[in-house]
Amino acid sequence: MNFGGFVPLSTVDWRGKAVCTVFLRGCPVRCHYCQNTAILEGKDEREIEEVLGMVRESTLLVTGVVFSGGEATMQKEALLALAAGAKKMDLGVGLQTNGVYPGTIRALLENGLVDHIALDVKTTWRRYNNLLKQDFKERVQESLELCTEAYRRGALPEFEVVVTTFRGCEDEIRYIAQDAKGVDFVLQQGVIAGVAPLTFTELAAIADGLGRTVKIRTREDGEVVYEGRRIVRAESIDVSRIEQEHVR
Repeated sequence: MNFGGFVPLSTVDWRGKAVCTVFLRGCPVRCHYCQNTAILEGKDEREIEEVLGMVRESTLLVTGVVFSGGEATMQKEALLALAAGAKKMDLGVGLQTNGVYPGTIRALLENGLVDHIALDVKTTWRRYNNLLKQDFKERVQESLELCTEAYRRGALPEFEVVVTTFRGCEDEIRYIAQDAKGVDFVLQQGVIAGVAPLTFTELAAIADGLGRTVKIRTREDGEVVYEGRRIVRAESIDVSRIEQEHVR
């Protein structure tokens, strides 16, 4: 496999779980806000067993492994082998993906090799190909349909659509949310140089207009489950401060 990196213990890549995270190198898109630009290209070829050995060394601390990137689904056979190896260790398997390789996602689902998928939907469908500079819209739509259907019939225990949200793009959220009915919907604070990130209060105001439960993620406050102008659940953060700011 083309190896991108390894984190032996993470509590943020799969909320509610302590996991290790494996990064696979390479990605066909170039998002202007990507935090992992160092592993979008290049080569670091490793044997599958070497990487599974890293995972095995973390099993005393973790209950799952998350595959990320780059774009992990770009390396289909390597990802399937890694997921199968993790399952043999009785670990939960999570995936963070942009959805441009639905065939890989289908194979993971058909073989029962994934328990949690976070699908990054970047913009409205009419703007998708222009933003990614390639014809990926239909691929991402297929991935969304695959994951939603698997989640609804119980073949995929956890599924969330993640929208990284930037100032000036707020109006897009309600259109994206329409295609994410019945699954977890995440508004993630986008951070890019030269643009003030949306605050929790501003993201909550967007959520208020959606009429549904939303997870809000910011650097300052972590993850908050928010519904109907109230905070449903927040872990290890100052909830009273957030509530006071939202009231103002």
